[in-house]
Amino acid sequence: MDASNYRRVPLGVVAPRDADDVAAALEVCREHGVPVVARGGGTSIAGQATGTGVVLDFTRHMNRLLALDPRARTAVVQPGLVLDRLQEAAAPHGLRFGPDPSTHGRCTLGGMIGNNSCGSHSVAWGTTADNVRELSVVTARGARLDPGRDWAGAPAGLRELVQAELARLRTGFPDLPRRISGYALDALLPENGADVARSFCGSEGTLGLLTEAVVDLVPSPRARALAVLGYADESAAAEAAAGLLPCGPLTVEGMAADLVPSALDLPRGGAWLFVETGGDTGAEAGARAESVVRAADAVDAVVVTDPARQRTLWRIREDASGTATRMPDGTEAWPGWEDCAVPPARLGAYLRDFRGLLTAHGLRGAPYGHFGDGCIHVRIDFDLLTAPGVARFRRFSEELADLVVAHGGSLSGEHGDGQARAELLPRMYGAETVALFERVKGLWDPDGLLNPGMLVRPAPLDADLRFAVLPREPVDVAFGYPADGGDFSAAVRRCVGVAKCRTTTASGPSVMCPSFRATGEEEHSTRGRARLLHEMLAGELVTDGWRSTEVRDALDLCLSCKGCRSDCPVGVDMATYKAEFLHHHYAGRRRPAAHYAMGRLPEWLGWVARTRSAALVNALASVGPLARLAKRLGGIAGERDIPRVADRTFTRWWRERRTPDTAGTPVVLWPDTFTEHLSPSVGRAAVRVLEAAGLHVVLPPTLRPGRRPVGDARSRSALSLLAARRGRVCCGLTYISTGQLDRARTVLRRTLDLLEPVLATDAPLVVLEPSCAAALRTDAPELLHDDPRAARLAARVRTFAETLQEYAPGWAPPALDRPVTGQTHCHQHAVLGDAPDRRLRDAAGLTGELSGGCCGLAGNFGFEKGHYDVSTACAEEQLLPAVRDAPDGAVVLADGYSCRTQLAQLAGVRGRHLAEVLAEALGDEA
Repeated sequence: MDASNYRRVPLGVVAPRDADDVAAALEVCREHGVPVVARGGGTSIAGQATGTGVVLDFTRHMNRLLALDPRARTAVVQPGLVLDRLQEAAAPHGLRFGPDPSTHGRCTLGGMIGNNSCGSHSVAWGTTADNVRELSVVTARGARLDPGRDWAGAPAGLRELVQAELARLRTGFPDLPRRISGYALDALLPENGADVARSFCGSEGTLGLLTEAVVDLVPSPRARALAVLGYADESAAAEAAAGLLPCGPLTVEGMAADLVPSALDLPRGGAWLFVETGGDTGAEAGARAESVVRAADAVDAVVVTDPARQRTLWRIREDASGTATRMPDGTEAWPGWEDCAVPPARLGAYLRDFRGLLTAHGLRGAPYGHFGDGCIHVRIDFDLLTAPGVARFRRFSEELADLVVAHGGSLSGEHGDGQARAELLPRMYGAETVALFERVKGLWDPDGLLNPGMLVRPAPLDADLRFAVLPREPVDVAFGYPADGGDFSAAVRRCVGVAKCRTTTASGPSVMCPSFRATGEEEHSTRGRARLLHEMLAGELVTDGWRSTEVRDALDLCLSCKGCRSDCPVGVDMATYKAEFLHHHYAGRRRPAAHYAMGRLPEWLGWVARTRSAALVNALASVGPLARLAKRLGGIAGERDIPRVADRTFTRWWRERRTPDTAGTPVVLWPDTFTEHLSPSVGRAAVRVLEAAGLHVVLPPTLRPGRRPVGDARSRSALSLLAARRGRVCCGLTYISTGQLDRARTVLRRTLDLLEPVLATDAPLVVLEPSCAAALRTDAPELLHDDPRAARLAARVRTFAETLQEYAPGWAPPALDRPVTGQTHCHQHAVLGDAPDRRLRDAAGLTGELSGGCCGLAGNFGFEKGHYDVSTACAEEQLLPAVRDAPDGAVVLADGYSCRTQLAQLAGVRGRHLAEVLAEALGDEA
């Protein structure tokens, strides 16, 4: 599968190291009559990166930048090079590659050439074909060609064929900036320079296999500004777009309200144009943006010059290919007809007709895209699960093709034809021109070996749909999957393949997907795991269902960081899927030792506390032979040190402390397992700060009898009942992360029983450990979806910073005036949010960004045998370098116990919870 609606099972995958490998693979496949498909990042939306023969994966080895010449403004690239790597290399020279698809962090130059990709800056810098100078190609029969201008690298007979068809080539191709459909044979006209390289672009791997390319680079503006123009609706924005082109913008992008978060601060309107301008200085770029505003007949407008604000807006646009796969009511929407292009001046009229066609078929979609080029992206809520739905998909496709042609457009304006549109090319070009395409294909690939079914002699547009193999009835699962109607298949279908998880470097606030960045293997990406779960549900290739070892091994390196829950544009939550899978996989079977040792950590540590044996346990864990034996029996990596258990638990300290006489707002401090047994200093610090802020801290379920009643009569009565309760509260995190969901439910139900008095009050639950807070806020209500108390509990959960912000808004923290380094906990990033933490740090004078990325320990993950190398690789990507490069005197912040442990064990650095830092600044307790 790629990012399309299609699924085809290959015979195998080859990762060539060089052009000789490519030629050798082609020779073997030609001998056996096996088709060959070239693949880059697998972000194609029309199905052209799928195939039933041998897939050549160019991302593993042939992924280098071979040369960059700043004076000539050229670069020599291999097909598997990711676009962002080229941009990073060109940037120090003030250069860039012009085309920039929204998938720039994972799409490859080979894929861009194969699809003739464009991106948001095509109004300034054109398509990929406009920026390619020379190519190196291996044909299906092993010929090495170097396509270029003046018939360079043309296969035998191509020149003669073109000369015999000059009239057709001069009249049969629409003149518009985004004509991607079919073969670009008009590039071979003498007046166009007989450019064989340009005609090869957009051929979708059907003519030859690219092994190298010389591409042009363009000067990159030193400064940019963004004019955001508001319009009444998308048609009004579309009609205005073409009129802004004389202003010389870098982009003219359009989006409507149904794709923009309601919290985003935008000008008034129901649709917007994002018009980017450039200049040598910020003032020059801003002045050009202001001129755009003056030229625009907009309802409202604003000019954005702050780079961070611009990045936020562009991130919304870039994620649209994923977010558009869900309608506002949660209904699924799919690609297939999501990049048609018409002349820019006709875009408004086309959109009105397009909306009418959707309505006539009872379909919905949210158009957005490259309004300045007349190219529209849209995901449509096709029913691709039933025969009537697929039939409607075909009828709509045929009628839309006719509509596009009626407006003088192209079936594809960016993503290629693939299987989604190739069948309909005769409606655009006519049968005779399509027959000419077939003759050209025959000159390049006489045996029809390369990517058959694409462009010529096409496969049906409604064949090979990837949903056809999925079960029609929901499978029995433990979690509720509320966003997917309780259907695990629908949850897995969320992955449409845009592959944001395949970025090789973390960028911006994103943490997804650390295991892919550490390994570079597709199976260890969020997309790869989702695809394997898809196959598990299908049952054709992965035939042993929940017992599948293939799925188990792919999920084994998932850190359960939940980064995908927030960073994946469609909200895939692989941590939940992993817990679900492990629950079924090990049902009735013996589990790995780590599941007993670390998955049941609260039980072991509770026993240590009850028996007052912490000193003995610590002594045994530090003795060489005994420690090695304990690690071997517990499935713990030999490279790890076993953490020390606290001599005095947090709740024991709480019982023994002198209680301050305060009648402030009551807050219930959650004694999580890590704070209770391993890091009680964090709990003590939190109590110190919360009480300094005027709050009255109580603990469940061991509130001491005789404490002064606080709050109203109802609160006093309910909270006092905690003293009579037995047992301990627990969020169930360790059971959930190891897939022990039955035990997790038992633990959580006991917790809810204990907390009923708290839930009868207005008191918040202050949770210091981010992973425990995330478990209570999301996992608990999704796992106990049949118990309304779980949702009530989730609504009460507050982080340390949230508590101070909401319940002590007038309190001012002590001024520290120090820099900070470290990282925001992955679960906090993905589930809880860190805006209150940022405000609290700012108020305390703690300066700097926590941009250290994933720590890589992730609870039990980094301690498990076999995970040490991946765990350390994750830490070395961002966190450890950030700590090493921190200025003198910087505070290393790490609210998560795992993060602090990783810092201590790998860098010898003490990370501290924000509560500890603030408590220390308060000075000695009176």
